[in-house]
Amino acid sequence: MKKEPVVWDGLTVSVAFPNKGLVVPVCTETPKEPLPTGFSSAEQSAAGEDAPSVVSRSAAGAEPAALQSAARPVHVKDVLPGQIVRIYQTPHMVKRKEGTLREIIRPAPYEIPSLCPHAGVCGGCAYQTVPYEKQLEWKRQTVTDLFHGEYDLPPVIPSPDPIGYRNKMEFSFGDEYKDGPLTLGLHKRSAYHDIVPIDGCQIVPEDFIPIVAAVQDYFRETGAGYYNTRSHTGFLRHLVLRHSRTEGKTMVNLVTSSQGRFDAEGFVRRLLDLPLRGQISGILHTCNDSQADVVQADSVRILYGVSDLNESLLGLSFTLSPFSFFQTNTRGAEALYSAVLDMAGNVAGKTVFDLYCGTGTISQIFAHAGARKVYGIELVPEAVDAARQNALNNGLDNCEFYAGDVLKLVPTMPDRPDLIILDPPRDGVHPKALPEILAFAPRQFLYISCKPTSLVRDLPFFLDAGYKVTGMQCVDMFPGTPGIETIAKLDR
Repeated sequence: MKKEPVVWDGLTVSVAFPNKGLVVPVCTETPKEPLPTGFSSAEQSAAGEDAPSVVSRSAAGAEPAALQSAARPVHVKDVLPGQIVRIYQTPHMVKRKEGTLREIIRPAPYEIPSLCPHAGVCGGCAYQTVPYEKQLEWKRQTVTDLFHGEYDLPPVIPSPDPIGYRNKMEFSFGDEYKDGPLTLGLHKRSAYHDIVPIDGCQIVPEDFIPIVAAVQDYFRETGAGYYNTRSHTGFLRHLVLRHSRTEGKTMVNLVTSSQGRFDAEGFVRRLLDLPLRGQISGILHTCNDSQADVVQADSVRILYGVSDLNESLLGLSFTLSPFSFFQTNTRGAEALYSAVLDMAGNVAGKTVFDLYCGTGTISQIFAHAGARKVYGIELVPEAVDAARQNALNNGLDNCEFYAGDVLKLVPTMPDRPDLIILDPPRDGVHPKALPEILAFAPRQFLYISCKPTSLVRDLPFFLDAGYKVTGMQCVDMFPGTPGIETIAKLDR
């Protein structure tokens, strides 16, 4: 007999970082019955009174026995603890103990109405219906669990702005449904090629909404088409908006392929006529013919104004180019870097290495705090150029910046560090670079991780080298999402 897909209702009993839920079957239509064989005592306890074993319906007329066979604890993305959800499984998913979310039957008791009309559809914010204090509790517990409770974490430092905190967003052109009208927005959850409009987005500055709407309407009127990432044909690719909280200005960067043209003067006029709260500092046109679905530049043309923004952070000024890395939550970054500085203690007279330094934000904060010398290493040459210029603008002569791969440059550094700061990409420090970094044997490391699972992977190397975790602090830079920054202090 051919096995058919099945649909059943379940209770989310837990969610692992970042969004992998464990769902156990419940019965939404018949009296409670015992959980079937295969559930642990922990899952029995977590499911409680809401977790009988009988599943409620099939996708294609499957027999109850087939449903019972499928209905074992499964992993499902995009669910929250305590939700009653409807799960879809193909026979292949049944074997892998995985399922996909069809709908939320009943929200969890703690959930609140979302201010965002796109919650549950947009692929961005998973925690829009979770009260902010509970988000912070979850994030603290998530990191605690990843380290198996070995470290005592203090309360998470909250973002000063739980909403409207993003200073940069990349929006994509596409359609909301197949052959629908041109849409400019964010990718749909579990349907990457569909685009969700963002007229009610809660995490962006106020001026982003009318700018996105105006750009979408302008190109709908002109009939321009979007770039198809499968066929690699079409014109419109992305709109990148960057906002300076200090200046109250926004940089607009239209990213297209070379497979089309548009009236640049008309486009600029449409944007400058908008009744915005702040100002538009510059309007750029970036040409990108790469087949990868990422924002990069083959060429950049200034259509209006200037091609950079100025932002202040902890008393220092930073000039940001269209492609400079900068923390996407400005006030959150101040909280993060203040915590890093506090954990380092007195840095006066010390030599500091800032690896993966980007535009040198942390380097300059430590240089400004009295470090004898700070050396920053960054792979992207443009970021290093910006770091040098920013240091000059801030009147700092005790920091130097080097462009290149950390793995290759660390052994050539001209000084011995008292402190090494590691702020690597999401995937952590390259395994081959770790021995070279540890060979410097500084008294202290500060590891800043935007993906705690990478920190969990890298930390044993430091412990094996004789370091001890003497402090750990989480800072919430991404309200409404599972994301969390974690700082680990290691001393020897």
